[in-house]
Amino acid sequence: MSGDVWFTILPDGESGVAAARLLRPWATETIAHHSGRPWLLGSWPDGLVTVGAAGARRVAVIGRCPVTVEALSARARRLRDIADVEAVAHGLPGSFHLIASVDGSVRARGTASGVRRLFHARVGGVTVAADRSDRLAAVTGAAPDERLLAAHLLASPLPYPLDDRCVWQGVEALPSFDSLLIDADGRVRTQRWWTPPEPQRPWREGVPAVRAALTAAVGACTADGGTVSAELSGGLDSTSLCFLTAHEQERTRPAGAKLVTLGWRSLDPENDDAAWAARAAARLPGSEHVTPAPDQWPLWYSDLPALTGDAVPTDEPGPWVRDGARMAALCRLMTGRGSRLHLMGGGGDELFSTFPSHLHDHVRRHPLAAYARIRTQRASQHWPLGQLLRQLADRRTFGQWLAAWAQGLTAAGPSSSALVRGAPSTAWGVESRMPPWATRDAAAAVRSLLREAAESAEPLAPQRGQHTALACVRTGGRGLRQLDQVTSRRGLGQAAPYLDDQVIEAALAIRVAERSTPGRYKPVLAEAMRGIVPDDVLRRHTKGEYSTDFHVSLRHNRADLVELFDGSRLGRAGLIDDAAVRASLLGVHPTPEGLRSLSSSLGSEIWLRARPAHIRPPSTAITEGAP
Repeated sequence: MSGDVWFTILPDGESGVAAARLLRPWATETIAHHSGRPWLLGSWPDGLVTVGAAGARRVAVIGRCPVTVEALSARARRLRDIADVEAVAHGLPGSFHLIASVDGSVRARGTASGVRRLFHARVGGVTVAADRSDRLAAVTGAAPDERLLAAHLLASPLPYPLDDRCVWQGVEALPSFDSLLIDADGRVRTQRWWTPPEPQRPWREGVPAVRAALTAAVGACTADGGTVSAELSGGLDSTSLCFLTAHEQERTRPAGAKLVTLGWRSLDPENDDAAWAARAAARLPGSEHVTPAPDQWPLWYSDLPALTGDAVPTDEPGPWVRDGARMAALCRLMTGRGSRLHLMGGGGDELFSTFPSHLHDHVRRHPLAAYARIRTQRASQHWPLGQLLRQLADRRTFGQWLAAWAQGLTAAGPSSSALVRGAPSTAWGVESRMPPWATRDAAAAVRSLLREAAESAEPLAPQRGQHTALACVRTGGRGLRQLDQVTSRRGLGQAAPYLDDQVIEAALAIRVAERSTPGRYKPVLAEAMRGIVPDDVLRRHTKGEYSTDFHVSLRHNRADLVELFDGSRLGRAGLIDDAAVRASLLGVHPTPEGLRSLSSSLGSEIWLRARPAHIRPPSTAITEGAP
């Protein structure tokens, strides 16, 4: 199915019927409560929604999950009340929204990573939830929130804790760890459904759980048979998924099973990703391997004018527009070979590496082990000792760190010179700066958002290392969500098995400091894949670098970029200075750091230009008499 995929969730009352009338012009599908009133309304392909029913109890799984109607109905029979939903759904693999309707009450949630999200708003006097914020914005007439648009100049998807805010006025984003409860009268409250695991398991004890969870996640991708495709960059994350996919297809032999892998070559002759991808491909003889020729694989920032019409399918701004032409090429190459789903390695770095912030925890819990690790890493990476010690001595709470981030929002960032190497930050997260072309008003708006968050926001976990991993998982989840919105519109869904809830739980239950070891690259993932991925492929410990691709892409597409920011929508809104953007684009950038915020600003600009095209109902919709 091509076109936007979306759904709304309605309360089981007369007020929900009234709200459904307002939504019908956009919808092509509907599913009813036991009462006969509309429950789920939207537009989706066959197989995306599975509903189990037992009397007045309904449980729906929307997304990627190999559960059958019969099995889900058996689970529904175990429901005593709405509070039992998580218990009866326990163990279901995949990535999906979970929604229940029991005796007039509705409970709904997405995924911990935010790959599956929910939003809610008042529609016709009643609370309605949806997986796309723009559907709620369209029916309520909401306009973009300029403070949130300013925040998207920092990074998009937004960093925690701003990522729990919605870019549309009057539309609320449901925090990814919470579920939404709606009663028959349309009143709403939230309840925590997921709590991050305590990272207490030794890494060797955690490996079997990681292997089992990752196998189940990939199995959820291959269960429907047919052709699936997968990224094969040459890195350990994507390579592991390719071998695991082939292994699952061979083990379960679903109908018409086939694997197609996609690998593209960097423009940097020193980048060894392609060599490792070729080595892996040679060990996957039953699969088809696609390596696009240069004229089949566009540069970053290509074909930007094509995105300034009504072709932006995401409900919020995102940096994916840098890769818009590549996403189109990906869909063309993979759907042309019959692929229905494309697997990518997003989430692997977040789960199976450690961030420098873990050193702040490690030095307090295990000072001798931390000292040995710091000494080894400092020797290999030349960290300045004084700067590192100041980082480790920092005792700010999460709220104090947010307040300091707000204060330094427009300060100059670290030197981007390749010759100047500083110690890594061990703070609660990355203190993104406003780009040099942001206006004072934009900076003031973001500063106010951060200061408001500093008053009440809590870290995602007490330890900085675990908090940082979770924050990055959420950022990756929201990024995948946008990519899926882009490619699903062209008939190719996106999946990142590392970001499935069960994989996240298994990986983050392992002690933070043991997720990586100096001298070994991603030891947990490597051991989990032992016997599935060939040993010689698992021995890779390097990672490709793409600054050459950035420079070449910028040089070839500079004129289109400059033109795009001539009289920009962001400039008209008072959020950026077009002349400053132009100066940056025409300047000299020895490294990509000087234009790190370009993709976010570009995504926001193109998103704004495309908005008017998304407020008109399509011509294919449920007829007025439908339930």
